[in-house]
Amino acid sequence: MSGEQRRAALPEKAADTTAEQPWPVRLLSMKIAEYVEKMSVLWVEGQVVQLNRRPGARTAYLTLRDPDVDMSLSVAIQVNALDAMATPLTQGARVVLQAKPTFWTQRGSLMLDARQIRPVGVGELLARIEHLKQLLASEGIFAAERKRPLPFLPRRVGLVTGRAGAAEKDVVENARRRWPTVRFEIREVAVQGQGAVQEVSAALAELDAMAEVDVIVIARGGGSVEDLLAFSNETLVRAVSAARTPVVSAIGHDQDTPLLDFVADWRASTPTDAGKRVVPDAEAERRGVADARARARWLVVRRVEHERRQLDHLRSRPVMADPGAFIEAQRAELEALTERARHRLLAAVHRASDQVGHLRAQVRALSPQSTLERGYAVVQQRDGAIVLDQDALDVEELLRVRVARGDFAVRVVGLP
Repeated sequence: MSGEQRRAALPEKAADTTAEQPWPVRLLSMKIAEYVEKMSVLWVEGQVVQLNRRPGARTAYLTLRDPDVDMSLSVAIQVNALDAMATPLTQGARVVLQAKPTFWTQRGSLMLDARQIRPVGVGELLARIEHLKQLLASEGIFAAERKRPLPFLPRRVGLVTGRAGAAEKDVVENARRRWPTVRFEIREVAVQGQGAVQEVSAALAELDAMAEVDVIVIARGGGSVEDLLAFSNETLVRAVSAARTPVVSAIGHDQDTPLLDFVADWRASTPTDAGKRVVPDAEAERRGVADARARARWLVVRRVEHERRQLDHLRSRPVMADPGAFIEAQRAELEALTERARHRLLAAVHRASDQVGHLRAQVRALSPQSTLERGYAVVQQRDGAIVLDQDALDVEELLRVRVARGDFAVRVVGLP
């Protein structure tokens, strides 16, 4: 099969390729280049991290990096466009540029062909920070109810600060002046420029995962708005919001207010102020303990004196002057009550005895024996039945007659 026939047999779309019918590298590169070529000219913002400008060359090359994440693109720009800038372009500068994406098929790389470049001014940066502030505030990230109290005496203080910076010294020395035994877990990171957001966020996460770290201080000295941009970065602000450990913001001076100040659990005006805030003053605590002990001692003495006066007052009463008098009075009253109870009990017994005698006489008067003693008799037949009707008798029937003193037999001799 000829080369033209093989090309004609290649799939038209990437989705139609197979292991038996793959695209060659050149075709894929050409397809990507065609796709990129369809993109419009656009404006893009980033931070210049590399600038390569050779003497006499018409084209300069730079690397444009995203300030929030570790992503970058290569940029080619005419030297005339760089010379048209009001101030020379330097590494670390925030810029916006107009560019057309291009794809180099030979090297398989994407590049931006820049037409214009402009620095991002301080006013524009502040406007963007204010917009982000309003957005985060609407989510409740800065709400006061989300703030956590700082511990009274942390087991260990986490400190995120710049390398060999004065901020670290200010925090540590002022904290140790107040509480000499305070322990620090220090992470030195970039606090400005490329990688600052990633390094500060990583140090924060590392300290937040340590069980003994009870508070974290993020500190750096003062600087321009551009110098402090990392501490108004959305990624860092959200990382502080998600931390379980209370965070203290100690960025710059009192007039500097990066967004970190609003999300932190406590804002220190300076790194020195943060060192004073994260630990108590040992001397003040000693004075407080001494004052509390003196106040407790005075209260105890006062209470004892009060109780002693109460005791003297009780002892001065007549009943306390002769304690036996009260007992004798109570004994006399008890005896009187006992005698009264005895009389009442005897009277009740007598009344009950009289009632028993009366009831006994009634029972005796109503008993069958009493009736027999009055001359009456009880007549019974042989089977013991009492005779109540003469019609129940037969002549010559033998009957039993019971009288008051004994009984005897009789025989029926006739019936009327």
